[in-house]
Amino acid sequence: MTTTPRDERGITTAEYAVGTAAGAGFAALLYKLLTGSFGDRLLGRLFDHVMSLLGIG
Repeated sequence: MTTTPRDERGITTAEYAVGTAAGAGFAALLYKLLTGSFGDRLLGRLFDHVMSLLGIG
C-alpha cells in the first residue's frame, strides 16, 4: 500500500478554534490573577526586585 504525501502547511479551522479558545482562557486566567490581591503582591515584589537590581530601591 502506498500513501501519497500530504501538504500539511497551515492549520485547519478546528485547530484555529481550539487555539483561539485556549488563548482566550489563558488571557482570562492571567487577568483574574493579576487584578486580584495576588497580582498586586506579585507586581509589587517584581517592581521592588527590579528597582533593587538597578540600585534605585
